[in-house]
Amino acid sequence: MSNNEIRFDQGWQQFYGPNLGYMLEVYDDYQEHPGDVEAELRLFFEKWGPPPNGNGASGRTVEGRQDHQLAATQMATVANAIKLADSIRKNGHLMANISPVEEKDSIELFQLGDYELTEADLRKIPAALISADAPEHVTDGYEAIQHLRHVYTDTMAFEFHQVHDIAERRWLIHMVESGEYRPKYSTEKKIRILNRLNKVEGFEHFLHKTFVGQKRFSIEGLDSMVPMLDDIVRQSVEDGVRKMMIGMAHRGRLNVLAHVLGKPYEMIFSEFHDAPNKELVPSEGSIGINYGWTGDVKYHLGADREITEQTVKATITLANNPSHLEFVNPVVEGFARAAQENRKKPGHPDQDKNAAMPILIHGDAAFPGQGIVAETLNLSQLRGYSTGGTVHIIANNMIGFTTTSSDSRSTKYASDLAKGFEIPVIHVNADDPEACVAVMRLAYRYRRQFNKDIVIDLIGYRRFGHNEMDEPLATQPSLYKRIKQHPTVYQQYGDKLAQQGLIAHEELSLLRQEFLSELESKMEVIKKTRSNAVESEMDPPLYIQDRLEGIDTKVSKAVLKQINTELLQFPEQFDVFPKLKKILERRRNAVDDGGKVDWALAETLAFATIVSEGTPIRLTGQDSERGTFSQRHLVLHDYSSDKTYSPIHAIPSANASFAIYNSPLSEAACVGFEYGYNVYAPETLTIWEAQYGDFSNGAQVLFDQFISAGRAKWGQKSGLILLLPHGYEGQGPEHSSGRVERFLQLAAENNWHVANLTKSSQYFHILRRQAKSLGKNEVRPLVIMTPKSLLRNERVAADARHLSEGHFLPVMQQNGLGQQKDKVKRFVFCSGKIAVDLEEGLSTAAEPDWLQIVRIEELYPFPKKYIQELKNEYPSVAEWVWVQEEPRNMGAWHYILPHLREMADKDIAIRYIGRRRRSSTAEGDPKMHKKEQSRIVREALTREVKGRDEE
Repeated sequence: MSNNEIRFDQGWQQFYGPNLGYMLEVYDDYQEHPGDVEAELRLFFEKWGPPPNGNGASGRTVEGRQDHQLAATQMATVANAIKLADSIRKNGHLMANISPVEEKDSIELFQLGDYELTEADLRKIPAALISADAPEHVTDGYEAIQHLRHVYTDTMAFEFHQVHDIAERRWLIHMVESGEYRPKYSTEKKIRILNRLNKVEGFEHFLHKTFVGQKRFSIEGLDSMVPMLDDIVRQSVEDGVRKMMIGMAHRGRLNVLAHVLGKPYEMIFSEFHDAPNKELVPSEGSIGINYGWTGDVKYHLGADREITEQTVKATITLANNPSHLEFVNPVVEGFARAAQENRKKPGHPDQDKNAAMPILIHGDAAFPGQGIVAETLNLSQLRGYSTGGTVHIIANNMIGFTTTSSDSRSTKYASDLAKGFEIPVIHVNADDPEACVAVMRLAYRYRRQFNKDIVIDLIGYRRFGHNEMDEPLATQPSLYKRIKQHPTVYQQYGDKLAQQGLIAHEELSLLRQEFLSELESKMEVIKKTRSNAVESEMDPPLYIQDRLEGIDTKVSKAVLKQINTELLQFPEQFDVFPKLKKILERRRNAVDDGGKVDWALAETLAFATIVSEGTPIRLTGQDSERGTFSQRHLVLHDYSSDKTYSPIHAIPSANASFAIYNSPLSEAACVGFEYGYNVYAPETLTIWEAQYGDFSNGAQVLFDQFISAGRAKWGQKSGLILLLPHGYEGQGPEHSSGRVERFLQLAAENNWHVANLTKSSQYFHILRRQAKSLGKNEVRPLVIMTPKSLLRNERVAADARHLSEGHFLPVMQQNGLGQQKDKVKRFVFCSGKIAVDLEEGLSTAAEPDWLQIVRIEELYPFPKKYIQELKNEYPSVAEWVWVQEEPRNMGAWHYILPHLREMADKDIAIRYIGRRRRSSTAEGDPKMHKKEQSRIVREALTREVKGRDEE
């Protein structure tokens, strides 16, 4: 123990276990030779005197007074007793009865003889020296040891030693050893738990019998999860939490939907039975699989439940999620953060961590197996992502599909990953519902006390196979023979209450029969409304292009000048880094006549005007505060003190919050978090930025299954913006391509916008267009391939009038070309940086009258109307060439080709100019890159070279 762990304001009561033993030994030395004791310890002994001979934490004293100068032999006994006690605290989980179907280890770790102790020795020691928090009836050391053995090795087991904060660890130990967290179970509470277990099990039995062979991912074996959720919902609502966000896997989802979220049984039955559920019951926040857009399977759907009790109003939300189960975790965290924040005032949003609480339910194979779990845990204490603590439940079946735990993880417990983040872990036997509810109370109290994550490892079993069509005896015969003979938790708990005289045995079967009769009556209604019709095609919600075009995004020049001036006004005592100050000062005249607004300033002006108009903004990403390419500088650091200042927070016109954070070096969890934030706070312009566009592939599951498809599957609207730096500058693979082809491959049903821009004014207008479409039906996610070298390119900078006039243009023509339209023979279509390279290539020679360069600024939705207009304007064109930097099997070519084929006349040739097919995105040698880039530009601008024929 180091001296800096001593709290002078807490006296002797702060010490227990080995630390107490150490302090007793030092105090013994202090009494004999005070000068040999460290000064800080000497001051402590002078202040507090000898150690109390009793339970200082509770105020109890042991009868009589004992000489504090313990004999050497007694000191050894006390030290050994303390070692035993601490071993029980640390290793009790190894001996605990926490698995319903696996026998606990028969090795006894805590024999008194192993610690040179006897019962008689321990009887002489005050209980307070062993456990300062033991109940009143525990009076001596032996009883204290027995008490510790009971609380640490029963159906609950605790792992706290990874928690480094002394106050937290002390609080947890106090809770466990005092039993303060354990509710008193009245007869009414016990019967309520029994009734809940009856419905949980009865619901599964009914589905199993009624819909034979259909997947449902039964909760059986982990039935106690529902009473656990019931209890934490009750606690949190009573405590003032108004939003509970739940994310969970398939296992038990239908049961949680029915019994925690209150989704009507009829609606669930209709989803099994292919009945038109919308005619039967209101939507309840989920999208049926037979109507809507594309829809999703029933065990992916989420729901909302409104709780209204007297003056209390609260909402429980179960998030929709795909079969990449754990990827919903950061989405739920984003929900919670959005629900906790007030974004109405300038500056960073105000956060109330008690306003919303996330609960994540994991699979035991997925928790250590899916990297997204670790990414999400890492967010928990970060400034831009913390949600005041998450309650994690591992729904531990002891198996993953057909893979045993020994083949799916390298750790003893599924929960061990969490220990690396100093998160306390509680293991609990799913067959003990009272213990399960108790640990949920401890978890909630810890979260409320310390605003940190906690993990409950709910250890049970899986009654059937991974799904109800699997036969688990084929792969785990011994285990499933035991499970087949194992009584359900409803049977066990019912027998226990019957033995206690709280219910008659015959009532157990009567309760079940009454509930099954209720389900039968509801099922009869569904049978009469079966739907036999299958729609051949489901039309997506209409995309109203004209409404987007009609959005006014311009800002008067006077307003732009005023805001630009305000952005350069720093606090008097704030010392901006001199070199950076010079760079920022260059922006002062950029909005004046003759000035140029580069990419970063256009973005800053867009953000400032959006916030001034009352729309909050959240921007996160890797190095986003400064900008990966040192271009943004929206968070300034005082050169003398390291204090920070964000100019957008200080502009007088600001009318909403502006949040900007550097993210951790991960993609999947961060993208999921921002998606969740945006879904829950649709009025907020939410932006995620990759350090390099290529890095976004670390979040591919989120793009595939949430952002591109969430609206089609779940009716879940999003206006999230993705900024992906893209452009070939000879920096090699992973620093060139934002993988635009992947976003275009996923583009369908007007699900999002994909843009690759070439003017700062275009960026300004598209950001403002997105902000103004938030909350409207036409809002969609927006994917922008942002530049790198073009950030400071004069050809990309725009006159201020382009910001104060006009609007976003999906298609742009090259200025100066095509003056005589009947002479133009070739259209060069391109997008993004290559268009600027072509413009630079034109500057070295006379502008050709046979050429027009067409920049497609918005790739999806494909701007067919504008291309058709150009086609009509240039009747002599005989060749359409697509030019790109990316290899032929990447970039936009394969997306754009069918559109060009559809629109081109028979006498128009379609050709490709770009890099050949490659397995890697770009060359690793800058010289080879430059040579190939020059060839592409040369071929596009040379009339004699026709490019490669289309495929």
